Amino acid sequence: MMDMSSHYVTVLERELHYTEWGSGNAATIVMWHGLARTGRDFDDLAAALAQRYRVICPDTIGRGLSQWSPQPDAEYCLAFYARLAAAFCDALGIARMHWVGTSMGGAIGIKLASRRGGALAGRIDKLVLNDNGPQLAQAAIERIRTYAGNPASFARVSELEAYFRKVYAPYGMLTGREWTKLTETSVRRLPDGRVTPHYDPNMVRQFVNFPHDYDLWEEYDALDIPLLCLRGADSDLLLAETAQAMRERGPRARVVEIAGCGHAPALNVPQQIDLVEKFLGA
Repeated sequence: MMDMSSHYVTVLERELHYTEWGSGNAATIVMWHGLARTGRDFDDLAAALAQRYRVICPDTIGRGLSQWSPQPDAEYCLAFYARLAAAFCDALGIARMHWVGTSMGGAIGIKLASRRGGALAGRIDKLVLNDNGPQLAQAAIERIRTYAGNPASFARVSELEAYFRKVYAPYGMLTGREWTKLTETSVRRLPDGRVTPHYDPNMVRQFVNFPHDYDLWEEYDALDIPLLCLRGADSDLLLAETAQAMRERGPRARVVEIAGCGHAPALNVPQQIDLVEKFLGA
């Protein structure tokens, strides 16, 4: 895999893991993953864009190889994720950037880039939201909470892969090899030897402790940068009427529907990569 390196940095007394691509390039893209995922979800997109950009793909606190929060009720929320992300960018010396966010990562991007108190307002030049917007469908949030809050465990990694193929079927166009890689970058072993997804189940407490965390119209309306929204055509999280309102309000997003996907497009095929590349390069 071209030019990928793995790193750790401590910010706000929390260790975060990230991968870096295209380290010699001047312009930077930060890619932030979804709720129960890791930065490795962006490998294909990062590899493609690393020809031109420095690409940084962190694991959020409580996910992947980043530290789990010792204060889950206080820290698993968008406000703390945004604080961490801003401190992370400062620690890596990223003065200006483009931001690509899938689902939760997109919500963090909205908070950071907004002129309504965003810690990176004026430093994020363009924003890509992958199946995310300032209003999410409650039924889909409940669906995600249900599987993410009680993560399944299995005796075999192949069984975990079969589970991922089922719950992440809306990702769309993944090959057999890609499903195996998704599994291998998303697995941890439990003390009893079984395997389970690589995150802290406590992170779903966000929906109990901060029930309005993803209501972001005020922040969205205060965005003043170019915004591309990729919506899975079958998404149950970002509804069509919300995407239409995003076209008409605030930064007046360019919305592109991705056929054959729900929540969320995997950003792994040429058509999806090309949309992001052309938007950022325009």
